[in-house]
Amino acid sequence: MCGIAGVFESDRTEQVDPAIIRRMTDCLIRRGPDDAGHYTEGPVGLGMRRLAIIDVAGGHQPIANEDESLWIVFNGEIFNHEPLQRALMQRGHRFRTRSDTETILHLFEEEGPACLRHFRGMFAIAIWDTRRRRLFIARDRLGIKPLHYYYDGRRFVFGSEIKAVLAHPAVPRERDWTGMDAYFTYGYVPSPWTAYKHVHKLEAGHYLFLDERGMTVERYWDLPLGPAHTGSVDDLQAEFLERFRESVEMRLLSEVPLGAFLSGGVDSSLLVAMMARSSSSPVHTFTIGFGGRTGNYLDERGFAREVSERYKTDHREFEVMPAVEQAMDVAVEAFDEPFSDDSLIPTHHICALARQHVTVALTGLGGDEAFAGYERYLGFRLSMVAAAAPWRQMLQAVSPLARALREEQGGHYRVNHLKRFVAAAGLPPAERWQSYHAIWPTEERRALYAPEIARQIDFAAVDRAGRRYFEQCDTADPLDRALYQDIKMYLPDDILALTDRVGMWHSLELRVPFVDHTLLEFCARIPSGMKIRRGRKKYLLQEAARAFVPPSIFSHRKQGFASPMASWLRGDLKPLVERELSAAAIDGGGILRSDTVGALVTAHEERRSLNNKQLFALLMFQRWTRHVEGSASRVALAV
Repeated sequence: MCGIAGVFESDRTEQVDPAIIRRMTDCLIRRGPDDAGHYTEGPVGLGMRRLAIIDVAGGHQPIANEDESLWIVFNGEIFNHEPLQRALMQRGHRFRTRSDTETILHLFEEEGPACLRHFRGMFAIAIWDTRRRRLFIARDRLGIKPLHYYYDGRRFVFGSEIKAVLAHPAVPRERDWTGMDAYFTYGYVPSPWTAYKHVHKLEAGHYLFLDERGMTVERYWDLPLGPAHTGSVDDLQAEFLERFRESVEMRLLSEVPLGAFLSGGVDSSLLVAMMARSSSSPVHTFTIGFGGRTGNYLDERGFAREVSERYKTDHREFEVMPAVEQAMDVAVEAFDEPFSDDSLIPTHHICALARQHVTVALTGLGGDEAFAGYERYLGFRLSMVAAAAPWRQMLQAVSPLARALREEQGGHYRVNHLKRFVAAAGLPPAERWQSYHAIWPTEERRALYAPEIARQIDFAAVDRAGRRYFEQCDTADPLDRALYQDIKMYLPDDILALTDRVGMWHSLELRVPFVDHTLLEFCARIPSGMKIRRGRKKYLLQEAARAFVPPSIFSHRKQGFASPMASWLRGDLKPLVERELSAAAIDGGGILRSDTVGALVTAHEERRSLNNKQLFALLMFQRWTRHVEGSASRVALAV
């Protein structure tokens, strides 16, 4: 596990300064505190920071092939690299290490970009071909590992994190206001946007080539959705369990201590069950709860303990108090752009707890996207019935009544979900699904920005991003389209981005067995009627897990790995809101309108609307803005 960075100059007379490469990789020290390596040769420079997991003694990077015609830096893990290496050795390749990095290099030597089809794992790869004078960059299929870049037609700068790209003195820091509006719409900046106009994300499942003639980008993988499996529920359960067991076992490969996050939900409980069955020693498990005024937020620690006791794990717990500013600062530093999924708070704390005991942890993330586990999937399924004329007319009639309902005191989403359901009933399916994701509708976002900022935003492009994959998807089933949209956008740019950035900020490698691409390909072809059946979400997964998980796990309310933010904002965090979102604080930035922000705060306090997502997005934006301004000042002083 590493952080990588590099520079390519199309003018071969240029010389990359090794000091710049070191400066870029120094920004990534949390991703790789164990080792550093650099390679410069004329117009090319490659660098890395390493967190040693596999071949601890011999995995130093950059690595070259036998004749040093190819050089590689690599971030991630290839979990099936050992059989691939054995096959390459049988074909005459000579290896100096046992690392997956060298396996990638030799397979690229044989097959070029086609080598990517062999890899199961998470990766961002950069390979310099000295003979062809060509740079190859690739990102894994699901976007588990990040890759950012800047390209102006002659200079290409890349890095695992935005901060590494910005560390190059030639990269502009101009903000992208359309990317910023995408943040306020979804709570994160979706690919290929970033918060910076000239820095981009390489999209998941893509690679690029760069040489003196320019850059080409290609997609090498997509999620296949058909034909649907025709087996019985029992047959598909059995096949899923076997595939999941294999995915978990593959991710137990490590030369350092390893554990798991245990939330008390079905996904993480099944994960721990599979780990325990494959481990000779007790599995380290970690869970958290929340303190302060949490409203009706469910404490899942008791359920996690049941699973721990059943599988005799080495279990630890932590209680998160509503002193969230440390976690917010971690997210600002880790993402280098605004990010407001409040799961960042428990994720920060559980990573800090786990890192005291292990270097690698497995998580149950991805099960909801594979098996339709969120409330919005059930709501969307019901909305297809409600879209019929008589139901739609009735919902339109009751819409004013729904809007007038007061939100629940405890912060639960039931009333909010009803309001969203009714408001979106008359929309076409793609727009309806986009509206379920959006924190702010377009008309409300226009009122959020100062006029000079609003004029620079392509609002239509931001809205299209939330239905882009839904509309591209080649299947008639609306639920499959919704799942596809989430797997292509929400999963890589929110869930997996959070896992990577916060985990690596703590120098903790997080592995996600549900996001094995072969497992997701299998799950994508399970008929949607086996994912949601008779109003039950994740039907097939839950039935498959019953033999492994205590009965209580299935009976409690699902709430996800988030925080009781709605209640905290009205209580424990009210002073933070008053300080950060006051009229003076907002007007001082010159970006947002204080009257719009003030109305959101008041409506949330009075429970006229549930605005916790909007308010937390605003809090994170304010914090990120101060961080950026401070960073710019430090850069100016350094120059």
